[in-house]
Amino acid sequence: MGDSFDLIVLGGGAAGLFCAARAGRRGRRVVLLERNREVGRKILISGGGRCNFTNIHCRPEHFLSNNPHFARSALARYTPADFISLVERHGVAWHEKTLGQLFCDGSARQIVDLLLAECRDGGVRIEVDCDVTAPPPARPPFVVETSRGRFEALSLVVATGGLSIPKIGATDLGYRIAAQFGVPVVPPRPALVPLLFDEAGRRRWSELAGVAADCVASASGASFREQLLFTHRGLSGPAILQASSYWHDGGTVEIDLLPDVDILAELTSRRAAGETAAPKTIVARHLPNRLADRWFDDDVGGVLATTSNERLAAIADRLHRWSVVPSGTEGYTKAEVTAGGVDTRALSSRTMEAREVPGLYFIGEVVDVTGHLGGFNFQWAWASAAAAADAV
Repeated sequence: MGDSFDLIVLGGGAAGLFCAARAGRRGRRVVLLERNREVGRKILISGGGRCNFTNIHCRPEHFLSNNPHFARSALARYTPADFISLVERHGVAWHEKTLGQLFCDGSARQIVDLLLAECRDGGVRIEVDCDVTAPPPARPPFVVETSRGRFEALSLVVATGGLSIPKIGATDLGYRIAAQFGVPVVPPRPALVPLLFDEAGRRRWSELAGVAADCVASASGASFREQLLFTHRGLSGPAILQASSYWHDGGTVEIDLLPDVDILAELTSRRAAGETAAPKTIVARHLPNRLADRWFDDDVGGVLATTSNERLAAIADRLHRWSVVPSGTEGYTKAEVTAGGVDTRALSSRTMEAREVPGLYFIGEVVDVTGHLGGFNFQWAWASAAAAADAV
């Protein structure tokens, strides 16, 4: 016989640790199983090592899902203020950066230590370097065979994450468990991920690697005002990462390189005033020099006085509506999160429990709920974990 618990949590990331700790503090006997040699590896590399642990502006519209209303219940019941209170109770100093993003003053290790302390207070047993060697049976009690022995419980929480960043141990275990129990899965795909140029695009733009510019990037009707960054292979930066979650193969990303400038009005007014500069010179006042040079490198053009209205309109239109058709993404290796996952139609939005499998719960990134960049995915981890922990 193996060890018996009230709850087995699979996965020692943000959602798994928080769920285990919260359930343990409610008096449940909990074991957490983690295949890596340490828990919280994705937490440790997040936010440049300082962990962007939540966002004070967190709202349901900051999340992408086939069921856009699913996240509302959990997010309303465990808010950023709730996690901030926990952070402060543990004496972790924090600061706010742009757009409501909250970071540790010190390091991401402080968040992992906080979660481990909560687990200790809840009497949670943590098994690391623990591989699942056989799937649990199709009905409770859930018996999990692992490289560390056999564990049994009436409730099983799957917090195994998605496929992003395989170098820190990402696997498809959560999707395989869902399939085993007949729980549908929305096909996963990389999200918050750099986009790639086709061969012609790389030839034209690769020498701009490292150049950043303020922009609005849009895909599938979703628009984001932040910076883009040219890479050797394509486009990255916060605006592009955000848009990538909404982009699908064959689709277009529309980019406004001058979101605060009516460049057509400026060009025509300067022409009317008799300015003798070339259109490129005017545009270069608003863009990084290297980008402006490359943008006009195949367009010698002329001075404003000899440039037609139609030509000025074409220049402005392209700057405000640069259409890029990516050839793909950098994949899971560079993706910050995984979109898609366990279909929310099969889960209770209040408890995260599978509707057709009592005692089976899915939380965090393994679920088809994907947050925007800036702390939203951590808030989903805390909120979905709290929902499940309060139900077991």
